[in-house]
Amino acid sequence: MRSKVPSVLQEAAEVDPVALVLVDVGLPHLDRPFEYSVPAPMADLAVPGVRVKVRFAGQDVDGYVLARAATADHVGKLAPLRKVVSPEAVLTPEVLALSRVIASRYAGTLGDVVRLAVPPRHATAEKNLPKEPPTSEGAQADGAAGGAGRLLGAPEPGPWANYPAGTSFLRHIASGDAPAASWLALPGQQEDVDWPAAMAVAAATSLAAGRGALIVVPDHRDVDRVDAALQLLLGAGRHVRLTSGQGPQARYTAWLKVLRGHVRCVVGTRAAMFAPVHDLGLVAWWDDGDDVLVEPRAPYPHVREVLRARARLEGAALLTGGFTRTTSVQQWVESGEVRSVCADHATRRMAAPRVVVAGEGSDAERDGAAAHGHLPSAAWRAAKSALEHGPVLIQVPRRGYLPSLSCQACREPARCARCHGPLALNAADAVPTCGWCGKVAAAFECGSCGGRKVRSNVVGARRTAEELGRAFPGVTVHRSGAGDVLTSVSGKPSLVIATPGAEPIAENGYAATLLLDAWASLDRPTLDVSEEALRRWLAAAALTRGASQGGVTVLCGAPMHTTLPLVEALVRWDPVWFAARELAERVELSLPPAVRMAQLVGSRVAVQRGVEMAGLADSVEQLGPLPWVPAGSATPAAGVGAGASDPDGENVHKIQLLLRVGLDDGPALTVALTHMKAVRSARKEREPVGVRVDPMDGLG
Repeated sequence: MRSKVPSVLQEAAEVDPVALVLVDVGLPHLDRPFEYSVPAPMADLAVPGVRVKVRFAGQDVDGYVLARAATADHVGKLAPLRKVVSPEAVLTPEVLALSRVIASRYAGTLGDVVRLAVPPRHATAEKNLPKEPPTSEGAQADGAAGGAGRLLGAPEPGPWANYPAGTSFLRHIASGDAPAASWLALPGQQEDVDWPAAMAVAAATSLAAGRGALIVVPDHRDVDRVDAALQLLLGAGRHVRLTSGQGPQARYTAWLKVLRGHVRCVVGTRAAMFAPVHDLGLVAWWDDGDDVLVEPRAPYPHVREVLRARARLEGAALLTGGFTRTTSVQQWVESGEVRSVCADHATRRMAAPRVVVAGEGSDAERDGAAAHGHLPSAAWRAAKSALEHGPVLIQVPRRGYLPSLSCQACREPARCARCHGPLALNAADAVPTCGWCGKVAAAFECGSCGGRKVRSNVVGARRTAEELGRAFPGVTVHRSGAGDVLTSVSGKPSLVIATPGAEPIAENGYAATLLLDAWASLDRPTLDVSEEALRRWLAAAALTRGASQGGVTVLCGAPMHTTLPLVEALVRWDPVWFAARELAERVELSLPPAVRMAQLVGSRVAVQRGVEMAGLADSVEQLGPLPWVPAGSATPAAGVGAGASDPDGENVHKIQLLLRVGLDDGPALTVALTHMKAVRSARKEREPVGVRVDPMDGLG
């Protein structure tokens, strides 16, 4: 056995012998600092922000030193720190303050947020990276050396010259102010003036003013584009990319470069939102409505709220950009918290492609080859003409082959006989298979009419690629979707079939874009269905050449018997009008973001007891309880107890309760929910109750 001198025999430090430690135990009722004595040998190492090992509940656990003090509040003898894991002060005061704000905002624990903010330690990365920043002239030029240097001068406005308020926004950043802007990027732009280049110019302007910059984008393809723009503008080595997919050592090395001041510019995915950038001057994020900007781990913060809080705490400029605007950001604009930065209407219409709305379905006799691709004749003609000038993008709302089936006779959705899950076809010669339990329905029988034949409701990306290949013989067909996402395609004539979010960039833009099965994008029972559909359509259409270059976008499958606001917004390329209209309706109906909401999920008894423990104020309106269906699933049919994607009935008794209050009462609600979680944890309640602030699931 390894002998060891017990730390209890070591004398305490002479100066500030008490350490306040955040102990990583994950229990809400223990979400507070604990006092430990600092042994004399650790006096110089146990500084605020370092990782330590402490004895807690009979075992060694991880923790962070939050502060040092001369005296303790605890009456009695303090347990000593067991070990300083690393002398690196990874939990900076700025990140700690931000973590506290986010924990309070989302009724979470400080430990949960710190776990998101500070990546796991990698000893080799700490050892290999120099402690001090480079002192070369190049490093000093970009403000990396000790944070004292500056760029030789602010960059030219470049892409921002296309926006009336763009150059003014940059001037405020350059002067050290903290402007806040909601920026609507122009579609159909060439690479040197597209949105990644504009983001890079804004970051470089902040660096030129001697301050840092942080850019968060949805996925790695966006990171690649902004990374390339930054390298072109700043040169190599003057920024880092930070994503969860880098691997432990690469990610921690990049994070340490920021912490140690080697660089002060970061571009990354959601994992970068807590990056410890020194003297932060700009926080920016792209495509606010993309659901990957919501952290899937407790307490489920959104990049929007994290960066908004950072801008307030650190006096940084704020920039949220996209081709459209969410209702949350629209609320900021209408309240005066942020200013709108967008091009005038005439400029937008010239930059955007011409939009054509085609009806639902096709006529085989009239449409000919178009019918074999399930295309309205207008879409087929647009694609055929565009293929003479360049590639054509086809956005398909669903992946797979035939992801949704129904009875041929009565049109009722085809369901699994065992778990009532949706049936789908994975190939042309396959048999229907359940999407929940995987059971093969070799002998399908409709539960409503007894029919034994199925028909397709939605055509997936793979089936679409097959059909369009036959409709346009001799044309190269590319597929981009889950598991095989293309980054770019050449400017040669080809068909590109992609699911939303997986559209590759085309050299010189697409000659035409077809948005298929518009009705399927509107068929989700969620509050933000119209907002999300418009976001997806505009993102694809923005990759198309402008109307002045002959670019066209065809919306297929939109209902023709009525006028939909989001279709109007697409045709006119006017997302601001749509966001304002959507927000006005939310205000009238008391729906987010006009109110603050929280969701409790659990058994009926557990949720009711939780509400009693919370001691909710009279101003809290309770909606429900309602049946709970896991996110991304369809509502179970009547008489089916199990929730969607839960064929074994694990969630058979779960319900959800929605709590609604005015925005001013939001902090009080989160305090009550935090108290409820702590009481339940202290009482060791067995049945869990999930708590989520600002939920979107279940808000239909």
